[in-house]
Amino acid sequence: MPSQSRRRFLQQFAATSAGLTLLPSLNMAADESAGNLHLAPFRFDVTPPEGHSLCGGWIKPVIGVDDSLEAIGFVLLGAGKPIVLCAVDWTGLLNDAHVQWRSALAEAAGTTPDRVAVQCVHQHNAPFVCLDAEAIVSKQGNLPHIVELDFFRRCLDQAQAAVEAGMQKARPVTGIAAGQAEVQDVASNRRVFRDTYGHVMKMRGSSCRDEELRALTDGIIDPQLKTVAFYDGDTKIAACHYYATHPMSYYGDGRVSSDFVGLARKRRQQEQPECQHLYFTGCAGNISAGKYNDGSQPVRQVLANRIYDGMVAAEKNLQPRSVEHVGWRTVEMLPTARTTLSADALQEQISNPRNSVVNRNRPSYMLSWLRRLEKQTPIVLSALQVDDISLLHLPAESFIEYQLRAQKLGGDRFVATAAYGDGGPWYIPIAEEYPNGGYEVSVAFCDPGIDAVMTSGMQSLLQPSTGA
Repeated sequence: MPSQSRRRFLQQFAATSAGLTLLPSLNMAADESAGNLHLAPFRFDVTPPEGHSLCGGWIKPVIGVDDSLEAIGFVLLGAGKPIVLCAVDWTGLLNDAHVQWRSALAEAAGTTPDRVAVQCVHQHNAPFVCLDAEAIVSKQGNLPHIVELDFFRRCLDQAQAAVEAGMQKARPVTGIAAGQAEVQDVASNRRVFRDTYGHVMKMRGSSCRDEELRALTDGIIDPQLKTVAFYDGDTKIAACHYYATHPMSYYGDGRVSSDFVGLARKRRQQEQPECQHLYFTGCAGNISAGKYNDGSQPVRQVLANRIYDGMVAAEKNLQPRSVEHVGWRTVEMLPTARTTLSADALQEQISNPRNSVVNRNRPSYMLSWLRRLEKQTPIVLSALQVDDISLLHLPAESFIEYQLRAQKLGGDRFVATAAYGDGGPWYIPIAEEYPNGGYEVSVAFCDPGIDAVMTSGMQSLLQPSTGA
């Protein structure tokens, strides 16, 4: 379909989709040849200081560090303007905070923010950053910070320094490989306890001690851990791992941790120091380890071992092949808010000192979302295509069905999906789940129409490569 015809089609589609607009700024440029492809790794510490808020300020703040938080990524050079991928051990980056991270990395890499993907891993003993929400709660004078601004700015400075240093260590990319392996006894669907009408009655959270809930089936999950690795000759220089589950074993004790997925990544990194290992959380909005996690401290290492085993198994039979074409694609979405969100009502809730912290700080994220939409700041979906492999980047806490749908849309392509990009919309259920209620639906900021248009955006991003 010619570019102009495609854009007209998407505009017409958006006109009939309630609650969301797919903007006509679809970047579908022809793929670049990969004759001089290089990869520049970077990593830096993003561990918050003592006393800093965790998970938006409604759990215990930092009293200690069990293991550090990192931002890990790489710059891909030699396929048009540089491309940046980055995974951050934070709960989330929302709205302008996400834009600022992408802009800082873009500036350091000599590219534009639309060619940068920043995805959070979503651990909860970690910062949950929305600058607009921080401004809202700061005006109250009696609420914990969302984020300390000096710490946030320091992280951006470290990001730029790390990228600039990494650019001096760029290595040729001569090959790529993809693999997958089933992870045993980690992921389980949170929304499995329903009445006869399909309404969600109880949620199986990140941890669960209700034996009735734990006895239920896994439900809809993606059991596969996917790995995409880049090579310089026979040397693996970067490995991106993807798995869909909420990555918390236990939290709320004030002790910072990258949790079980971070511990697995760090173990793999220690074994292969010459390779940059990145971990991306997939579409885990309705997925957790609750069936297999009672929240006790020993289970953290058990789950870490299972993720680690999945990484090793996915890498076991990797067979690198030469890279012919690299493409970067983006789609911009501009959702509209659910009609249940009212700026005046949210401000009243935030300002009421009788409300709990969670019922004051969390509405500040909702109010920030409404203000963002007034400014018409879009959400960017993106995909890196390397021959018949696609690395898809989605926003917020998308439901697992989007990840499974992306794999079908990709056809014969190997599709690895990272969610938890721009966290502005909070949860993104599929349309069919809105009538069924449950926690995730209750805190979704967008109307059900987001399903149809995000799916259309994914389809555009996963079209066959012009060079394949």
